[in-house]
Amino acid sequence: MDLDALKMFVRVAELGSFTRAAEHLGVSKARASLLMRALEEELGASLLQRSTRVVRLTPDGVELLARARKLVSDADDLGAMFRTRATLRGRVRVDLPVHFARELFVPRLPDWLAAHPELELVVSATDRRVDVVREGFDCVLSIGALKDSGLVAKRLGALALINCASPAYLERRGTPRTLADLERHVLVHYAHALGAEPAVFEHRAGDGWALVPMKRLVTVNNADAYLAACLAGLGIIQVPRYGMRARLAAGALVEILPELTAEPMPVSLVHAYGSRVPRRVRAVMGWIEEAARDMLA
Repeated sequence: MDLDALKMFVRVAELGSFTRAAEHLGVSKARASLLMRALEEELGASLLQRSTRVVRLTPDGVELLARARKLVSDADDLGAMFRTRATLRGRVRVDLPVHFARELFVPRLPDWLAAHPELELVVSATDRRVDVVREGFDCVLSIGALKDSGLVAKRLGALALINCASPAYLERRGTPRTLADLERHVLVHYAHALGAEPAVFEHRAGDGWALVPMKRLVTVNNADAYLAACLAGLGIIQVPRYGMRARLAAGALVEILPELTAEPMPVSLVHAYGSRVPRRVRAVMGWIEEAARDMLA
């Protein structure tokens, strides 16, 4: 039985798409279809129900999937015993927050990829919540609390947050010294969905955190616009200290209410491979984890 065909079957079954499965394994869609047809002919069974929008498993496909996963995993482990120093090959799709992709990860890519010339990285940079499986990502660097999705998440640490405003904003409205002072101030509101949820200032209260409703002049849905609005004097923001160091040092931003910071934001690496992560994906995840130490320090 063709191992490549089994690998393709597993990825198509997990992703529900020939296109995404082919991208994951670094082959063409035509090659993916050819492998699946050959596997079905060899087994004398229909494994997948194909439509214009989705691919589903047949009962025979469901029966095969669990055993195919084990065969593919065992084959990968066996090969790894003799290829511990082998060249990494194939394509790895990752998703990173915009700021960290631009400032931390992409600048380090040339040296890392030079050491792995047969590896291709597909980098998505977005501040929205992505669907790891449906969108075909091998791994995602997630900032913030995670939903119970059944995915595997490795906690890397947490980002300490600070409260900031621009000098121009503070000159106009004054520098807040207490929570009561916030009544005459406004927030730059960050919302993933640009919905109607209220703008709130989060702060430590005893052993936990509390929320103070505040006014807002502008609502944004990505980190670049959030920072730009603050620099333009449109309100207070609560952001990771890591990304603000240079601007604080240059005086472009001013830290305020240092004793009233928001809850640190967890940082996690998320994937859908269970305990059987492909070697090329493990390598990329290890590199991301190492690079992330700077922002978590």
